[in-house]
Amino acid sequence: MCRPSLCARPAIVGSFSSVRCQIRAHNIPYQRDDLLQANFRKEIVMLSYYFVRPTTVDRIRSSWIGEGIERYVNWLHGQSYAARTVFIRVPLLLRFGDFSWEAGARRWNQLIDHVEPFVSYWLSLRGQGYCSPEVECIAVRGIRGPIQHFLHVILPGNANDSATSNPFMEEVPDFFDFQRRDRGLRDTTLEQYRFYLQRLENYLRKIGRPLLPDLSPAIISAFITESGDTLDTRSVQSLCSILKVFFRYLLSVGLMTRNLSKVIESPRCYRFAKVPRSITWSEVEQMLQRVDRRYAVGRRDYAMLLLLVTYGLRAREVAALTLDDIDWKRDRIFIRGRKAGHSTAYPLEPSVGSALLDYIQQGRPQMTCRAVFSRAHAPFVQITGAAVSQRAKWYLRQAGIKVPRPGSHTLRHTCVQRLVDSGFSLKTIGDFVRHSSADATKIYAKVNIRALREVALTAGEEVL
Repeated sequence: MCRPSLCARPAIVGSFSSVRCQIRAHNIPYQRDDLLQANFRKEIVMLSYYFVRPTTVDRIRSSWIGEGIERYVNWLHGQSYAARTVFIRVPLLLRFGDFSWEAGARRWNQLIDHVEPFVSYWLSLRGQGYCSPEVECIAVRGIRGPIQHFLHVILPGNANDSATSNPFMEEVPDFFDFQRRDRGLRDTTLEQYRFYLQRLENYLRKIGRPLLPDLSPAIISAFITESGDTLDTRSVQSLCSILKVFFRYLLSVGLMTRNLSKVIESPRCYRFAKVPRSITWSEVEQMLQRVDRRYAVGRRDYAMLLLLVTYGLRAREVAALTLDDIDWKRDRIFIRGRKAGHSTAYPLEPSVGSALLDYIQQGRPQMTCRAVFSRAHAPFVQITGAAVSQRAKWYLRQAGIKVPRPGSHTLRHTCVQRLVDSGFSLKTIGDFVRHSSADATKIYAKVNIRALREVALTAGEEVL
């Protein structure tokens, strides 16, 4: 089967732009019965739904990966992606298919090997207009991301997924499997491994040194020192611990001749050296006023922020909340799957209940799962704990509130601080926010100003 060259094939980007305003040509009138409309959408061919010109549909299906593109478009439609996403990605995928065919690909699983060459090829055609490396990096992600997503959908479980998620995949392919299978590490822990080892891989590439095995203590020391500029002390401690595990594994499998784990020294982190990073209640109100609840995103974020600051929840606990965890009849809310397997039932505060009801009724998209909070854009799936923390961080910055390492834990600390100021005992506070031990609550004794003043004015025996 012969394929024309890239140069001989006409570009279709213009034809896609010309039909964007016509994509609703196949819509059923709104007065039709909802059941009939649902059945129609099940039977409709998605390519014809988006591209009304038969020649455009024929052009897509004539590609050797046309069937895969059509499946991908159906998947995007089922996940409620915006129509503009289809118009942007389909022409790119067609060019990628043509490029891969010219490079010798004949099976879909061979497409994985042509992603990076295509990115370089595309930049060589259009890269002259990039004014800075940052803009070029954004452009690279805009090319590579849709292609990798396409391959993930049509080739589930392909090698491309693991290659893009695990650092040092080519040099140490079995490291993460070993940690999961033989050491029993959970996925949440492995995410930390990926984060810190990705920093190491990026650093080695930046300085132009070989990744493995020719690493020296000086390089590792410089990397840890540079990481300390952007990470706090506890994060640097975690970085050092993961590096030690990584280098011991490299030594055990023969990829290193010396044990670099012995030359790594973690920074000292003294207990109670810092105070909790809480904010005042007036600052909380200032932050909440920045939320625009006229939109679905604002309704969602407002409910999440209230949960964080009212109950002192962790970001992952807010993300894991389901519709079944809200008992509207008894005005209770259940927080399941907390640390050490605990679960907690709280009274449903009227302000929190109103915010949740407002979002569920007027902002929450249709989802197949029972999660309360979802992503703001397609695919509409359960939100992650990291996204909850990022939204808290965004609103703190929008309100102009200066606090070290802003995020969801800032609001958790604020909740505890408010309880301390109200005179509750540390034991009661620890039980309320479900601290894993009493030591986790002791830090708040440093900010109990009333009790500290009594200690200073008296002998302190009654207080202590």
